[in-house]
Amino acid sequence: MFNLQQLLEAERVGKDIHVRVASSEIPSIEDNSAVKKRKKHTRTVLIVVVATVGSGFLTLSAAGLLLLVILWRRSNNASAAAAADDKYEPRDDNSLSFFNYKELKTATKNFSEKLGEGGFGAVYKGTLLNSTLIAVKQLKSLQQSEKQFMAEVKTIGTIQHINLVRLRGFSVESSKRFLVYEYMPNGSLESLLFHQTTATTLSWRFRYQIAAGSARGLAYLHEDCRDCIIHCDIKPDNILLDSEYNPKVADLGLAKIFGREFSRVLTTMKWISGEAITPKADVFSYGMLLCEIISGRRNTDSSEVDSYFPFELASAVSRGGDVASLLDDKLEGNADMEEVGRACRVACWCIQDNEKDRPTMRQVVQILDGVCEVNTPAVPRFLERYAEGSSAATMNYLQGMSSSKE
Repeated sequence: MFNLQQLLEAERVGKDIHVRVASSEIPSIEDNSAVKKRKKHTRTVLIVVVATVGSGFLTLSAAGLLLLVILWRRSNNASAAAAADDKYEPRDDNSLSFFNYKELKTATKNFSEKLGEGGFGAVYKGTLLNSTLIAVKQLKSLQQSEKQFMAEVKTIGTIQHINLVRLRGFSVESSKRFLVYEYMPNGSLESLLFHQTTATTLSWRFRYQIAAGSARGLAYLHEDCRDCIIHCDIKPDNILLDSEYNPKVADLGLAKIFGREFSRVLTTMKWISGEAITPKADVFSYGMLLCEIISGRRNTDSSEVDSYFPFELASAVSRGGDVASLLDDKLEGNADMEEVGRACRVACWCIQDNEKDRPTMRQVVQILDGVCEVNTPAVPRFLERYAEGSSAATMNYLQGMSSSKE
């Protein structure tokens, strides 16, 4: 045995040394190659695993993100749907539509074509993307909460009658409130009665049709709705006409939406002994409307007693006078005088001081349809006082009626 350390110290010249070892202790070339292959395979497997796991993680992350987006959108849609459920109730196969402000602005061409304006707000003509014409009413000075507003819209949206203007939809955005109605091509009764030339005078046939149809619409509101609805603002401006001059009562339910802000109109209606607002208040207003349909004149056109038409009508009817003289001059006597007499008597009954003496709107419909007869009424006491010129209350009433039409 050599001491290799001593050998190195004794001999500085290098020597070859042969050492015998067991062959089993010497790794073969094949073994080294196998090890390398195993290491390479391990690295390959590791890379594949890492890549697969990474890809799976990215896929899951993307899927999770997509799922979150879908859930977020569904949540928003569900919230909107829930809000919409609170806002309106479907009506048969036609549901109320919700419009955003941008849609209405586009439909009305930035609210450029005004159809009219009343105590509740301005009305604009609009056209939807499917070419449907609409009338958009922008409610003004409305302090009612959105929840209360939606409750009233829901009620109005469930009301359908051939003689009531159909509510198609609504819009609520911040403080803005809009109601979207079907469009009435022939405008309002007010424009046809008071702003038309002789060439386009509304015939008696259409006037009587309008009187009877308006009465049916009011009768439905008073007696056939789940809750009695009092209109509180019956006048020619709120009777709209379709393409065949069928009348439709407009602005139904808005008196309740505006509440106390509508007190001016309610005060006008309560001028008679401070009576409470009941359906008979609408009956009184209908009687005054009927006077204007017959005469073609505004009830407040003159301050002279003899030319104040409701007084003329009541006086002629009570003494059995010639009703033909009460007709609008533009008609030139072209009317069914039996219908004229019936309409005059109905009008006089409707404006009686005591609401118990006034007919219901259902009875008015029956009388105008010729189903039942109507007796000759007395001259209402407020008109007698008006003729005597001794009633400040009557004068206040006339002033109130005048201001309510502005």
